[in-house]
Amino acid sequence: MAAYLLPPGLIALAPALPLLAALLIALLGLCGQARGEAGERRVAAVTLAAAASVLLLLLAFAVQGLALGWPGQVDLGDWFASGDWHVPLSFTLDGLSLGFGGVAAFIALATLKFSLTYMHREAGFARFFAGMNLFAAGILLVVLAGNVALVFVGWELMGLASWLLIGYAFDRPTATVNAQRAFLTNRIGDAGLLLAMVLSFVWLGGIDWPTLTAGAVRLPTLYVSLIALGFVTAALAKSAQVPFTPWIARALEGPTPSSAIFYGAVMVHAGVFLLARLAPLLHEAPGVLFLVAVLGLLTTLHAWLAGYAQTDVKSALLYAALAQVGLMFVAIGLGWHGLAAWHAALHALWRAWQFLAAPSYMHMLDGPTPPAPDWLTKRQWLHTAALQRFWLEPLADRLLTLPTRALARDLRAIDENVVSGLVGMSETQRTAELLSAHEEVVKGRGLIGGLLAWSADHLDRFERRLVLQGGGGGLGRGLNRLGVWLRFVESLLEQPRYLLVLIMATVVVIL
Repeated sequence: MAAYLLPPGLIALAPALPLLAALLIALLGLCGQARGEAGERRVAAVTLAAAASVLLLLLAFAVQGLALGWPGQVDLGDWFASGDWHVPLSFTLDGLSLGFGGVAAFIALATLKFSLTYMHREAGFARFFAGMNLFAAGILLVVLAGNVALVFVGWELMGLASWLLIGYAFDRPTATVNAQRAFLTNRIGDAGLLLAMVLSFVWLGGIDWPTLTAGAVRLPTLYVSLIALGFVTAALAKSAQVPFTPWIARALEGPTPSSAIFYGAVMVHAGVFLLARLAPLLHEAPGVLFLVAVLGLLTTLHAWLAGYAQTDVKSALLYAALAQVGLMFVAIGLGWHGLAAWHAALHALWRAWQFLAAPSYMHMLDGPTPPAPDWLTKRQWLHTAALQRFWLEPLADRLLTLPTRALARDLRAIDENVVSGLVGMSETQRTAELLSAHEEVVKGRGLIGGLLAWSADHLDRFERRLVLQGGGGGLGRGLNRLGVWLRFVESLLEQPRYLLVLIMATVVVIL
């Protein structure tokens, strides 16, 4: 291996820096240091420092890779291990990951810089930038990860940030309901990713990219197809392809900058990147590739027709982006993964600029929004279907959102009326009983496993020795004693003579 100026292990800083920025902004908000003009300047400094550092780091790695060769798989040790399951803390440094990573970092920096002015004096300024940094950490983890487990973590970070920012105006019921719709739909994709990860462990013995690539050749076609189908489900849901299209139109409820980076430029292409990364695996599952091509073509037709019927700028841009992403899925289904990757990178840059310019588009127009073309309006049935977005949204509500809500209500009713009666304890009592159980289910190893085990052990010791002990722990006794003294001091201050003494002492200190 060539002698690199930048150690490959430093790539872990790329997702870590925006994650730390999100945590720091959250701490500033909790401490009251993110309010007002001064607070905005602090949040801006943290955000821009993290975003610029990540972009420079990725550009340096890209230049180094082009000059000295790509490091490929970089293993930093055990991330988590339990029993026969072993997950390394690994990253992949090649043209695909660093290319996508550089594009994502550049778009993130441009969007965050734009957002500083766009979100100025908003009540949720710090909350918005914490969510945006959380998303940046998620997408960078997805594109740089060396195994499916790290991809899943980044996948969930993106989903969490998307849910938070769709529901940014949480005082409006429309925003919270739309955030819920997006959250529920993406859980189907997450289930597909989890299924693919478990099947890869069972049938291939690992979840890193080299294992998936080499093992796919040895497995029967049915097994490879099932693994590939899990990954394809995750990609279809995250990129809002048919039949998962309805959630993304509702996601525009969030602020324009989040729409730009999530649904116009970066997150909507995450599914394309995942399938491009899994190209060798997909080649062994021709039936799944055919399905990808068909669904991509259906998405392109759906978005093309629905886009003509939109009357606002953001919706029109969204459906234009969906049509292009559908073409990328068609290219992947036909085996043209390199073409799909280039298309995704160029389209992301172009569409990000369009979304960020969307607030100014209405001022550029001399007249009303152009109507739908004549060939569409003359076919009333087709025009009506395009206006209604082919009725996929109410269908998704009936098949997913409403049943999920009903199931949650039914489970709650069963828990309260049946389970509590059978065990003779309320839900609160059962939860306390479960938390007080001392059984060790599994012993974690590795970086995260060891950290979780150490934290759980020390928190349990703190709780039992200082807080609990039948309500008479050391911390509890200390707080009770402090409360007695404070009540005594308060009773003294309520008496006029002591109150006069306190006032005189205050005057003396001031003078």
